[in-house]
Parts: sequence; structure tokens; C-alpha cells
Amino acid sequence: MSNLQVNFNQKIDYVFKIVLIGDSAVGKSQLLARFARNEFSLDSKATIGVEFQTKTIVIDHKTIKAQIWDTAGQERYRAVTSAYYRGAVGAMLVYDISKRQSFDHIAKWLEELREHADSNTIIMLVGNKSDLETLRAVPTEDAKEFAQKENLFFMETSALESTNVESAFLSVLTEIYRIVSKKSLVANDEHGSGGNASLLKGTKIVVPGQEPELQARSSGCCSRS
Repeated sequence: MSNLQVNFNQKIDYVFKIVLIGDSAVGKSQLLARFARNEFSLDSKATIGVEFQTKTIVIDHKTIKAQIWDTAGQERYRAVTSAYYRGAVGAMLVYDISKRQSFDHIAKWLEELREHADSNTIIMLVGNKSDLETLRAVPTEDAKEFAQKENLFFMETSALESTNVESAFLSVLTEIYRIVSKKSLVANDEHGSGGNASLLKGTKIVVPGQEPELQARSSGCCSRS
């Protein structure tokens, strides 16, 4: 697995839309900034509505553009952001390990995600701010138990210290790619080299008003523990 940046004129094989969801102030924007630009700001402002950034990586010699949407965590924006779940093939449910309430709300965020997104979306539970170990309010075992019960991937991260941030995103992207590439092989077997597998490649970037062309199927994996 590689996260090499690619030239702008290089062919894009896949575009995967991932959404970041969770309560306000759990660090979703900081996770995105750390992954997309390797930046962290101590003076970060709350996200208003929905923002997105992209990062192009290489997995198994395939060029993948990750389009990552940062949805505002405030309740008053939920009706606005729910439309942006459409077309997502990956999601990261983020809570703050030092704020128990943000973890307790994860079940509601997961319910909303499953209501609006494709049922086969790859989902990772992310316990952010692992640097605040002395203030920990959510035991790792509680999160692991929830993730196992809900069939989610799980990882603890620190956007401040850049701990596990890249690993978390790449794990989700790699799992999506693994599922999609398997579908490509099946389509090739069934329809020949000129078959419908091409529909899985060069997927359009999903923006409001456009229908997604790509779906992923979740599966059991050792990463979920």
C-alpha cells in the first residue's frame, strides 16, 4: 500500500467519497487538514455547513482520488448535511476520547448515516485526541466493544500529534479499493475485457444533484477489533 502523491495529469482510476461525521469540536476538520495537507491549527473555527478536500494517492498501482467531506457537527446543520451522505462509499464516525458525550452520540450519528448513505458504506469509528490520555473519558475497550457490535473498523488518532491519522484514512480507502477491485474482476470474468467493469473506474466526483456511480460492499476484516 502506498500513499504517493500523483501528478495532476496522471489518469485517475477511482474517485472515492468519504464523509466525516460526529459532534462539533471532536476534531473532524483537524483530521482532514492533517491528512490532506499535513497541517494542524490550534485556532481552528467550527465548520459551517459542509466543506471538502481531496487527496490523490496510489494503492496497488492504481491512482485514487479521495474526496473527503467535512460535515458540521452542530445540530442545526444536520438537515443540510444529510443530503451530502449520498454517494459516500466510506465514512469516519469521530468522537473525542476526552468527552464522553461525543461518544454517547455516536449511535445517533451511525443511525443517521445508515439512513442516508448506502448500506454497504465502509465505516470506521475514530477516537480522536488520543494525546489527551490524562483526560480520557472513553475507555478504549468501550469503543472496541461498540465497533465490534456494529461491525465497524476502529482506530484511535491524534490530529495534533499526527498519530494514526494517515493509517485511519488509508485503511478505509484500501478497504473500499479492495471491494471495488474484486467487483472489477468479477465483471471482467462475466463480460470480458470490454465488460461493465469500466463503470467502476473514473467514478465522477459526487456533488449535490449528481447521482453516485460507485458502491462498495463492506466485509469482515481483522482491522475491526
